Amino acid sequence: MKWMGRYKGYHLPDFRKDLISGLIVGIIAIPLGMAFAIASGTKPEYGIYTTIFAGILIALFGGSKYQIGGPTGAFIPVLFTIVLQYGYENLLIAGFLAGIILVCMGLFRLGALIKFIPRPVTIGFTAGIAVIIFSGQIGNLLGLTGLEKHENFLPNMKEIAVHLTTINLYSVTTAAICLMAILLSTKFLPKIPGSLVGLVLSSVVASLFFKGHLATIGSSFGAIPSTLPHFHFPHITWDRINTMIYPALTIAMLGGIESLLSAVVADGMTGTRHNSNRELIGQGIANMVTPLFGGIPATGAIARTAANIKNGAVSPFSGIIHGIVVFLILILFAPYASNIPLASMAPILMLVAWNMSERKEFASVLKTKTSDSFVLLITFLLTVFTNLTTAVEAGLIISVILFVKRMSGLLKVTKVLPDSSVRNNKVKAYMVSEAHDCPQINIYTLDGPLFFGTANILEKIIINSTHLKPKILLLRMSKVPYVDTTGEFRLARLVKDFKKSGGTVLISGIQPQSMEVFEKTGLYMLVGENCFFNHTGEAIDYALIHLDHNKCIGCKHFAFHECKKLSDTSPCSETPFPATSKVF
Repeated sequence: MKWMGRYKGYHLPDFRKDLISGLIVGIIAIPLGMAFAIASGTKPEYGIYTTIFAGILIALFGGSKYQIGGPTGAFIPVLFTIVLQYGYENLLIAGFLAGIILVCMGLFRLGALIKFIPRPVTIGFTAGIAVIIFSGQIGNLLGLTGLEKHENFLPNMKEIAVHLTTINLYSVTTAAICLMAILLSTKFLPKIPGSLVGLVLSSVVASLFFKGHLATIGSSFGAIPSTLPHFHFPHITWDRINTMIYPALTIAMLGGIESLLSAVVADGMTGTRHNSNRELIGQGIANMVTPLFGGIPATGAIARTAANIKNGAVSPFSGIIHGIVVFLILILFAPYASNIPLASMAPILMLVAWNMSERKEFASVLKTKTSDSFVLLITFLLTVFTNLTTAVEAGLIISVILFVKRMSGLLKVTKVLPDSSVRNNKVKAYMVSEAHDCPQINIYTLDGPLFFGTANILEKIIINSTHLKPKILLLRMSKVPYVDTTGEFRLARLVKDFKKSGGTVLISGIQPQSMEVFEKTGLYMLVGENCFFNHTGEAIDYALIHLDHNKCIGCKHFAFHECKKLSDTSPCSETPFPATSKVF
């Protein structure tokens, strides 16, 4: 049987591959879903609900064939802060609003814009999140008691230091067993999810030998129900929307970045191409529906998506099957999950943090010792010591400032004159000197973008070098790929000032984008239709005809071929001049 659309050419052997992949990824997702929910300050079952609903919906409506959605480590600091500040009910509202924002982003085709976030910013906040996740599990690993949770990194570290005397050796031993089991099974049993092996083995050991001596999911959060929650629409008011819209924007931004990064990774592994706008819509739908069943915000999970592909996934069916598998495990084995020690969760999350830290890329960018290194460090430190929103905003602002600073050096404005010794009389900067420079015609070559970061350079150079008030100003713009409204405004002001003094501005070789801007703003009409030329030679011909010939008499600069003749011509002469249209 063949399926149309995304499932065109889909056959039974493909379904078998999706079934195996979905089964494996579903098993992997169980401990991670619970661990991410606990670390986010919510109950473990909320992570399972998220895995089920978001996993299925993202697979159904997303723009990547292989995307596995669910709760992720990247959300932990953000969700934990929201829960502490506003509570779980408001977290659901923030997730719902984030879903609406993501759908709107997809509908307005903003998916491509997220890809333009600088790499140092993403590496910086990802590494910062990894530090927060890792440090946040130290208490569970050591079995510390009496810890008070705080929003910021330093107060949490202070809590750990103050309560170090409450260390629980049973917890440490359980965590060590889990960690060793994960590492050994990953090496010797790569086909079996290491996190599951570590979780089961350490839980069994703790139940047999350490029962009652360490905190478990059941003792900390109560028993995990073996049924799905009832549909519940959060009580949304305008006051709550005003309060939660900013956290929702943070969730939407992070969810969009994370999901599209995951989709890009999937593209690289499979040679396919995802639809970024559809992916945002799929993520939005999932985040609108999941909170209605108690789930926390979700996004594309890079590690689980990679595992999905490595285990032979063919279509979105693997993501749907992964959600169904998690649902079946919830129904059948939920009571047993209550016996899982929190110390068993700690190594799993710490390894997630280690794997997501992008330590190699972090070190590589730092070694460059460039402005990117500075952006990376600022984003990383602000993520750890303040919050993700502040870090990303600061990283983006600094990146833009540094980008504009770099770009400001790209526009080169050079005064030129034709060189008769080279082919086609090409204009060259070295031809301009104090003894060889036409007093009436100034020619400038503009090379680079003319935008808000470079517009002042154009104005400054030309005003400084046209103090003798030439009759004609010729701007060669064939090497200007882009003009924004600021660049146009500065250029228009230059044209107006030049015209006030009785001069004429000519423009040659203008690019289509620049011409479009000039036409929309009125600069085209200000300069004059007859003052635009395709080639520099044509513009020079025009300029020579419209000179003040009286001023040419006796001039010894001889900047052009025609100058000798003009210098000797009487004031009344109207002698035509030879064409120089081959000047470039």
